[in-house]
Amino acid sequence: MYTIGVKRDFVAQHFLVGGDWGAENLRHSHHYQVEVQLEGTKLDEHGYLVDIVEVEKHLQALVDYFRDRMLNELPEFAGRNPSIEHLARIICQSLAEKIGAANLSAVRVKIWENDIAWAAYREEL
Repeated sequence: MYTIGVKRDFVAQHFLVGGDWGAENLRHSHHYQVEVQLEGTKLDEHGYLVDIVEVEKHLQALVDYFRDRMLNELPEFAGRNPSIEHLARIICQSLAEKIGAANLSAVRVKIWENDIAWAAYREEL
């Protein structure tokens, strides 16, 4: 299995709802780090799993969309807590739709919200 990855970071705000999570219930910022991993068993005719420039372009567009935003106000989080679990799924599914490599078998997105806490979502293709 081949795996390639790209990484970006951004700052966004959110607050959690529906439970008593102390300071997490108040508006605050996180410096998120997004790691994307793409997997597949076959390389293309150029010896690539996928064009990494294309992956970087799509990931950068997503990061630019979320950067400096209040996640609670975005339509992607309507009726949902803006948790890192949901954020990882949203970014993963969006990338899986946009990347046009037929030889990919999975996309995985891991999002760090600080130095010790992360969540990931993996989409089989």
